[in-house]
Amino acid sequence: MLGFLLRLLPFWVREPLLIAVGSVLGVRIMYLAFRDHDRVAAGLGVVFVVFTAIRVYAVIRALRARRNPSPAASADGAAVDAAAQPQPQPQAQPQPQAGNGPRPGPGTPEKEHNAWSQAVAAVAVVGALAVALWVAPRFMPSDDNAPQPASCSGGAHEELPKAYKDTPKPVTGEELCKALNRPDLAKLLGTPGETATTVSSTSNTAPLTDGKVAQPEAEVTFDTYTVNVSATYNELSTDQYVKLMKFGDEKDIKTLTVLGRPAVLSSDHTMKLEINLGSGGSGGPVEQGPLARTLSVALDRNDRGGYCDITVWSTSGALPNDSVLLNIAEKVLPRIPERPVR
Repeated sequence: MLGFLLRLLPFWVREPLLIAVGSVLGVRIMYLAFRDHDRVAAGLGVVFVVFTAIRVYAVIRALRARRNPSPAASADGAAVDAAAQPQPQPQAQPQPQAGNGPRPGPGTPEKEHNAWSQAVAAVAVVGALAVALWVAPRFMPSDDNAPQPASCSGGAHEELPKAYKDTPKPVTGEELCKALNRPDLAKLLGTPGETATTVSSTSNTAPLTDGKVAQPEAEVTFDTYTVNVSATYNELSTDQYVKLMKFGDEKDIKTLTVLGRPAVLSSDHTMKLEINLGSGGSGGPVEQGPLARTLSVALDRNDRGGYCDITVWSTSGALPNDSVLLNIAEKVLPRIPERPVR
């Protein structure tokens, strides 16, 4: 049906329309093929480009024929055809009446359509097509089925515990989530092709403090790594924190400075808890989970107490380089206000 409608169009409307469609589709398909490394799409794009080139060649030949007609070649061809056919016997012809002009012979071309009107129609059709191709993606639903990265919750704000009101300029779990869930977080982790599958945040208090120490945290999970960031607003300095680590099970302790603040790197195993949701509702024992790497940075340059923990681990047990934790800290820490002087 479409081919029949195209054949009904005049030459100077149909050919520019086919050239516009072929060039747009060819360039678009070739771009997608180059981006997705798809050989089949690349072949299809080449077909459209070749088709467009053929139509352009046909239009160029037609333009040359209009500008430089060759009557001599037509006359020679007509003479050859006349010699090949038997000559008819001469017959008496009626004399033309006076005042009548010469009749057009069979070789006289019919009156052509106005070239300017055809050109205007072609430009209008091509312009309308270009506008439709430009505007259509904005109003039509997207066919992209790629998974979208998880985002921080934008729901109603929960009432914060009293510890947050007693702490000067504390960051909330939602604010930590926005600071951590960056578009380039996967690239910082060394897995740029991954998207966040789970994002969560809480504005809780530190355990064993009777709800008196604010400890917000946020967590972003990818297929390879999980990143957790928490801020603890207690009175513990980094030096005191390092001494506590040496009494614990932390390994590979390394002190350093991050953005002018005292910091320490350490490793420790996570906890693995299995919960059975069957009829009994019982859970398994708490087991040792995979190893995690943590960077703890003081909440202010003078180390007056409190710290921010940035922890990374994976279910496979593999850990990124320490430079990954440092890069994440340089992006996240500026979003956490320094602890003011008390």
